[in-house]
Amino acid sequence: MAEVTILQVVPRLDAGGSEQATVEIADALTRVGASALVATEGGRMATAITQVGGEIIPLPMASKNPLTILANARRLRRLIEERKVDLVHARSRAPAWSAFLATRATGRAFVTTYHGAYGSTGGPLKTAYNNVMGRGDRIIANSHYTAALIAERHPLARDRIRVIYRGIDAAMFGPFVVPPGPVAKLRESWGVSPDTKIVLQAARLTGLKGHRQTIEAASRLDREGALESAVIVFAGDAPRKAGYRQELLDLIAHHELGNKVRLVGHCQDMPAAFLAAHVAIVPSLVPETFGRTSVEAQAMGCPVIVSDLGALPETIISPEQDTARFTGWLVSANDAGALADRLGLALSLTPPERAKIGERATARVAVEFALAQMQSKTLAVYDELLGTRLAQRYAESAGVPGRLDGRRQMK
Repeated sequence: MAEVTILQVVPRLDAGGSEQATVEIADALTRVGASALVATEGGRMATAITQVGGEIIPLPMASKNPLTILANARRLRRLIEERKVDLVHARSRAPAWSAFLATRATGRAFVTTYHGAYGSTGGPLKTAYNNVMGRGDRIIANSHYTAALIAERHPLARDRIRVIYRGIDAAMFGPFVVPPGPVAKLRESWGVSPDTKIVLQAARLTGLKGHRQTIEAASRLDREGALESAVIVFAGDAPRKAGYRQELLDLIAHHELGNKVRLVGHCQDMPAAFLAAHVAIVPSLVPETFGRTSVEAQAMGCPVIVSDLGALPETIISPEQDTARFTGWLVSANDAGALADRLGLALSLTPPERAKIGERATARVAVEFALAQMQSKTLAVYDELLGTRLAQRYAESAGVPGRLDGRRQMK
């Protein structure tokens, strides 16, 4: 029997950041000999749990029906007692309520992770529903921006907050991992010649991601002749956003940018896409609680331009912070002129200049945003509550340097 049993609860295991993190922590747990259970409705990534040695507990965890939440709490209570679960880790609100009730009834440790902002609007019922995410014995925030939001909404929880950035798997995202073939194939599928620079905006098609502002910036650069050897590529799908996609196409046509801005749909091979790009942009119009696209791009040695909102500034070192170590640029959100200026600067970089920025970016991601660091720091949170040595054992096996806990001084 395993020394420690950890139960993670998530609504479904389809594609997404919280789902991927669930798999990654299950993998870390099984590596150190712990038992990794996941209560979920299942989904495309369910097999990934079993592949890393975890176990799926099928339960209707996605339901927001109060009666189902209560029924799930009873089911989790029985599961905790029967399987001798030591700690329950919730990554979403509906399953968090069931887990909170079950852990309080059984005296087990309860951890939550804020993967999103969980907005404060929507009235008292919505506020009460969101409140469970601040009730963990430890509360994991995926950025300092998120940690500040939690502390503002739950002042008494300040000492229980731990900042742990999402991790990037170097086995997938690394400039020397992807061979030339997939990059050339991707360029060909996008209709981009080998000598044309790609400005990549990888995001789903929604107005909050700043596509309109990118088109406006491209128009300015095109008038100045700065796009002669470059194209803008929007890589992302448009679920239930056909009208928005058509709006972008109309805007592209209006500015006569049909040969300069391309909508290529969903991209399956993002490492190759970032390796093909000269610069990646994340011009979001609303605060992001992390900024995975920015970090993945930098892991591939691609400089980035990001909005100065939310957690995005945490993902880069800007020239204003350190002119010798910068890895990308900040722009004011919803400012097409500022975006055009930064894009013009990035496109004018010589190959050696761009390579140096990319090398710094890759090195920083390997230290600050490594997958093994995220796994170790999460296990360290479990250790705080259980008095175990899971993080130390994992760090020794994975060769993880530096501090393992997620405690950082909050401003």
